[in-house]
Amino acid sequence: MTAPAPIPFLDLKAQQTRIAADLRRRIDVVLAHCQFILGPEVTELESTLAEFCGAKHCIAISSGTDALQIVLMGEGIGRGDAVFLPAFTYTATAEVVLVLGATPVFVDVDPHTFQIDPIDLERRIAAVKAAGKLKPRALIGVDLFGQPADWVSLSAIATREEIFTIDDCAQSYGASLHGKRLGVQADATAVSFYPSKSLGAYGDAGALFTQDDARAELYHSLRAHGEGTSRYEVLRTGMNGRLDSLQAAVLLSKMTVFAEELAIREEIARYYDARLGNVVTIPARVPDSTSAWAIYAILLPDAATRDRVQTSLREQGVPTAIYYPKPLHHQPAYRDHHTGTALPVSEDLAGRILALPIHPDLDAASRVRVCDAVLSAVSG
Repeated sequence: MTAPAPIPFLDLKAQQTRIAADLRRRIDVVLAHCQFILGPEVTELESTLAEFCGAKHCIAISSGTDALQIVLMGEGIGRGDAVFLPAFTYTATAEVVLVLGATPVFVDVDPHTFQIDPIDLERRIAAVKAAGKLKPRALIGVDLFGQPADWVSLSAIATREEIFTIDDCAQSYGASLHGKRLGVQADATAVSFYPSKSLGAYGDAGALFTQDDARAELYHSLRAHGEGTSRYEVLRTGMNGRLDSLQAAVLLSKMTVFAEELAIREEIARYYDARLGNVVTIPARVPDSTSAWAIYAILLPDAATRDRVQTSLREQGVPTAIYYPKPLHHQPAYRDHHTGTALPVSEDLAGRILALPIHPDLDAASRVRVCDAVLSAVSG
């Protein structure tokens, strides 16, 4: 019996076909003017992205990781400073903290939404203050998998503790919370446009959002080696965080279909919910929010069941992914920087989570196949 053709976990070729004419037009313009770094497309992209999410300022950056680092550099965060962040996220959130000499303090997440847990955050802040070795300086909240973190609670804690808030919105540009798009909830918001994101470039790309005029000016300087009013006036130590014009052109083309694609992702998520909700744990929704649905992750009862289900799905041509197989405080790079405090939710999720295909070119027949395969695997 011939094995079924695999379903793409992410189908960038199909998306490229849909926007081919506009994409080629924009790329050709860049090739004609040859302003390959911070060209006019970058300025246009900054305006387009800021308008879409309601932010006052957008600064295009070379990657989401560089965006996070620039924000921390802007606040002078370094040795002796504690930066609080969730243990259940991608390494980029934590690595920039260590690169600058500061200490990441890992916080557990909510067992239902997978977002950073405000209650555990308060515990971790209190523990750091009691130990007296580090100064609480910043909080990086991650809008995981496309859904927003609890920014009302997080902002209240940060205000009380006088710590700077950074929204790591790498996976969730286009999502909203309490009627506002993400990008304005924290003191600064960092976004990634890595190709697999809901809005992805054809290489590394990112952006920063802020409502603060002075910080916007600072971020512009830091992304270009700390320059001032001219290229050869160096005001501070910066970095090379500039965005390519070609990546900006790609993102501008993709923005023409982005709202429509967000709606399709939501439609797929609702279909998965309806088909799978009685047999696996489906993603809980953050109240009064919308999701960008970068990732649709189900929970299985245990690691052994996940392994069996994942194998069965692979045999049926349905790809899956595990985000994340190990929480950050258990990673070799970060173990020595963790106090040893158990973070049980993050540890449990790592053994049970499984992501299913979700993208705007996942047709009706493929959605049926995904759900049929999951139902078959779980019952088997």
